[in-house]
Amino acid sequence: MPADVVTTSAPNAGAATLDRSVPAVFLIHGLGGTQYDLGSMHKRLKNAGFVTHSLTLPGHGTTPEDLVNVTAEQWMDAVTAKYHEVAAQHEHFHLMGMCMGSLLAIELAKRQRHTCGKLIALAPPIYIDGWATAWYTPLRHLVYWVPGLQSRMKVEEEDPYGIKNEQLRAIVKAKFARGEAFHYRWVPLACVRQVDRLRHWVMTNLKSIVSDTLVIHAREDELTSLNSANFLVEQIGGAKARMVVLENSYHMICVDNDREQVARSVLEFFGASSAASLGMAVDDAKMSPEALRAFANELRALLEVGDFAGLFGKGTPDMAWFQPGHNSTSGIYRGSKGLQSLQRWAQGPGELGSQVKFTAFGEPVFNAGMAVWPATLTAGALQSQGVLAFAVRSGRLLDARWFPDDVALEDASFGAPVADTGPSDIEKAFEAAGIAVKTLSKPPDNDALLDLYALYKQATTGDVTGDRPGMMDMVGRAKYDAWAKRRGETRESAMQAYTALVDKLKNA
Repeated sequence: MPADVVTTSAPNAGAATLDRSVPAVFLIHGLGGTQYDLGSMHKRLKNAGFVTHSLTLPGHGTTPEDLVNVTAEQWMDAVTAKYHEVAAQHEHFHLMGMCMGSLLAIELAKRQRHTCGKLIALAPPIYIDGWATAWYTPLRHLVYWVPGLQSRMKVEEEDPYGIKNEQLRAIVKAKFARGEAFHYRWVPLACVRQVDRLRHWVMTNLKSIVSDTLVIHAREDELTSLNSANFLVEQIGGAKARMVVLENSYHMICVDNDREQVARSVLEFFGASSAASLGMAVDDAKMSPEALRAFANELRALLEVGDFAGLFGKGTPDMAWFQPGHNSTSGIYRGSKGLQSLQRWAQGPGELGSQVKFTAFGEPVFNAGMAVWPATLTAGALQSQGVLAFAVRSGRLLDARWFPDDVALEDASFGAPVADTGPSDIEKAFEAAGIAVKTLSKPPDNDALLDLYALYKQATTGDVTGDRPGMMDMVGRAKYDAWAKRRGETRESAMQAYTALVDKLKNA
């Protein structure tokens, strides 16, 4: 492995101690970044039960000048060495890359004929044809042939920095202005030439990729248009590849407005619960078998009368109902906003005009924090048999999933799909406040910090859980007490109060 390649993995990922059956994800960063660029994704994946591995590519993590003499071959050698290291530790692992990292992940999957996991390409720049690319961009290929010039020319990072969210973009601009070395501000043109060589490799023989592939791409990506995602899906093949199109981001999709949709799409594609990724894994229900059975019976009783509000009342604030198919009811109904949409469907979807409920429950099966129950969905004349699955922990429902035996039957009964309305105004304001609080010119006092903490936790997690910290942990105890004072407050109320407090601090 090249000396300037830095690699990381989860603390328990040592070859001598790691259970090879534990699944993993190998993440590859983009041009000018480091292994820490996908930090939030590392956290979500680890919370969902994956071991994560990454590396800092040759020429990165130091100064931009170090990229002048780095070649695409060196990048491929580095990720290939890391690939074999991960393969020696895990029977099953996935590949995922961002921007240039997605090109490396694709080429790696192709060359290694990756069959022990899936492949995700985040914002892959197959074409450099986004709306912000200058008219003279294609002329760079001519400059490549001018001796010495490509080593002296710089390609600078410019506004909008790949970010649509204005508050976050302001933070990035301020970091660059302060000279913080969190990302290269520019790269030499010689390095861009190596990326172009990599793009050329990736564009050939894509049909040889055998792993299931997901491409996530923003419609408004300023660097690379949807032509890139379309090309990959078409060339890899629709049977193996699909795409998710984001409607409210630019190129840096892991940190922009759609970052939560990105995380959820990644976890769903890897077969993990998005609730589990938030730290609520269900390998241990934190309940006795008797308590788990009793709780599942409560859920059954609610569904027998079509009480979805009661079902969501048993869940965490981020609890979701997963409805399969391609119809007006299909999708993921998450949180209070999801409940509102779900209740409209449950009162009589499509042309049925009858309340949705579940009957004919069979014998349940319990495993750790999971309860699986055969049942029949009824709505008017519709009788759809299938299986319900509940993920439970500490007396709270993490998510509920319905698996019909015949999805086509429900598609025919429930009618055509409807467009997603997106986040509510309260959710948008809350998200903006979460970014704006990081740009305050004056740090809040301790009381305000505790209020911010408590409101954010109540809005995103719900009522406080766990034991109150002891007297020796004064900070933890104060945070716990502040959060506990919000017990019972609704998600929307906490979001509004958090937003109002941030506005007050900004005005002050």
